[in-house]
Amino acid sequence: MGDGKIKYDITKDDLSSFAGKGPAFVTFGETMIRDTPCDAQRLETTRQVYISLAGSELTLCMVLARFGIPSAYITRVPDNPYGWLLRDTARGQGINTNYFVWAPKTEPIGRLLYELGRTPRKSVAYYQRMYSAASRLGAGMVNWAAALKDCKLFHTSGITFGLSHHSKYEKNYLLEAFQEAIAAKPADCLVGMDFNYRATLWSPEQCKAVMTPILKQNVDILITTIEDMAALYGIGCGQYSAQQIDQGDIGELTDQDIKDFAAQVGEQFDTKIVAITIRYPDTFEQQRWETAVMDSQGNFIRSPAVKSIVLMDRLGGGDTWNGGFYYGLLTAGFNTEGMEKGLLVGDAATRIKQTLMFDLPIVTRAEVQELLKADVLGGGKRVAR
Repeated sequence: MGDGKIKYDITKDDLSSFAGKGPAFVTFGETMIRDTPCDAQRLETTRQVYISLAGSELTLCMVLARFGIPSAYITRVPDNPYGWLLRDTARGQGINTNYFVWAPKTEPIGRLLYELGRTPRKSVAYYQRMYSAASRLGAGMVNWAAALKDCKLFHTSGITFGLSHHSKYEKNYLLEAFQEAIAAKPADCLVGMDFNYRATLWSPEQCKAVMTPILKQNVDILITTIEDMAALYGIGCGQYSAQQIDQGDIGELTDQDIKDFAAQVGEQFDTKIVAITIRYPDTFEQQRWETAVMDSQGNFIRSPAVKSIVLMDRLGGGDTWNGGFYYGLLTAGFNTEGMEKGLLVGDAATRIKQTLMFDLPIVTRAEVQELLKADVLGGGKRVAR
């Protein structure tokens, strides 16, 4: 990178090797109905809301499906109009929904009440996920052998496993489903995980008790943030201690800082690849973004530059990056080239996504390619389509 050449043209990728097979990418989790005031009022005063869909795994899956990777999303939803909305939206984006589990129509779907902020007012989010249909997706409900037959990458997030604790169930239904999937997956199917800690779902102690063995035993590719690893595992980032990171006392990051961090995370959880997303929120509307990836052999890739984003809605931004990163791995291989391609595609995709409203990434390969080209050659001319 950095030699003035456009190394990847994703509009010319040959995806024929995926044709005629089952999904190459499979993910499972929960999608919520998102309520956002459409009149710019506070949640407590608005009488009109936009209804949209929000959820980490669906967002990621949509990126890959829109980019041409056969992808499946698995969840449990009520057999009512909100469940049909989710199914129809996923299908409309080319996502395989054959393995949806249908709950009774009276069960709730998870809900996110979201008030969009503006500097200096922060955004406010309220989860309503207790006892949701998706939180009870358990063992024996999905034919994992069929769903994962041709899968090359199986993914979920820490949010998924926090749902049972959030609902105070006696057992973790989604963990049991995950364990079934791991037992059924092909030997060459890698497992990806976005750590994605949410304090509104569970405590650090609860999270570590569940996530640590999953990460050590099952995960090949871990996507995380510096802040989550500092807060939960006391992992520092080079010259910055975990305590400094927790307190927000962190300045410019050198390559060596990030390498030290990635090496600690990789050693702690014995993962093949560690990916790190880094957001610099200067104001609500103006933020900067970069990422880095390192494998267990020490091969290290970092964004060529920290890029600014004029933000519209940040939700779904990190998940969009995950999708672009996985696209690189699935098309170029689980190697250094795939890591580099995935990082570049992910960076471009998420920068575009965060200029859009709502969670779902209505982003194309062509516009990602245009941004990759502009990043190397410069220019900002309007492109005729």
